[in-house]
Formats: sequence, C-alpha cells, structure tokens
Amino acid sequence: MKLNKTLALAALIAGSLFAGNVTSSAQDSTNTPPPGAMRARQNFDVIAKNLELTDAQKPKVKPIWEDMQQKQRELRQDTSVPQADKRAKAKEIRDAATAKLKDILTADQLAKWEKAPQGGPRQRPGGAAPAGGDSAVPPKAVKE
Repeated sequence: MKLNKTLALAALIAGSLFAGNVTSSAQDSTNTPPPGAMRARQNFDVIAKNLELTDAQKPKVKPIWEDMQQKQRELRQDTSVPQADKRAKAKEIRDAATAKLKDILTADQLAKWEKAPQGGPRQRPGGAAPAGGDSAVPPKAVKE
C-alpha cells in the first residue's frame, strides 16, 4: 500500500514537471516572430551600409526611405486594391523615392539603390534564387 502511494506521488510530480515544461516552451514560442518574418524588411542601417552612405547623407536619405517604407506598408495593408495594382503602385512609390535620392546619392550609390531587389523572388544569401523561381531563365550550363 505504501509503495502505491509512493509511485502515485512520483507520477504526480513527474507529470507536473512535464506540464510545466510544455507550458513554458509554449509561451516562449508565441513570443517570437515566425522565421523569416523580418527577412523582407530591411532597416535603415542595412541600407546605409549597403549604399555606403556618408554621415552627411544619412540624415537626408533616412526621411525619404522612411516615407517610402510607410507608403509601402499602407499599400500592403489596403485590401481594396487588387494585387496587380499593388505592384504598379509599389513601383510608383519606389520611383518617387529614387527621384528624390538622385540629388543626394553619388552615381555608384544610385546604381546600387536601383539594383537592390524590390519585390519578386527573394535572393538567398550567396545570390541563389529560391527553388522554383523564374522559369523563363534557363539554368547555367555546367562545365565538366
């Protein structure tokens, strides 16, 4: 009889520890964003580094970039605009920002800005396109 009480108590303690562990890990997983949630969005520091902005250029470029980001965010959240129209509008927003940046950036910086991926298939680190990407582009020939 005493053995049954001891086993029951041990099982109760083990079950409590297991349940507590599951609960704490469930809370942790809901507090973190899903993988890749921030991948598409770059912060200004990344843009400044990629364009090699000078300290004098940063305060001029940042409001233009933030305005563009805000307009694109509002466009993404607007459910009344069809997807095809959203792409065209996003291009207009980017083109307007590019026009403003022409007076601030050097020719090399502007070229980097214009080549930066905006929409479409995302580039993986190392430059490889995601699997199932653009089927219009033939694969590169392998030299043996």
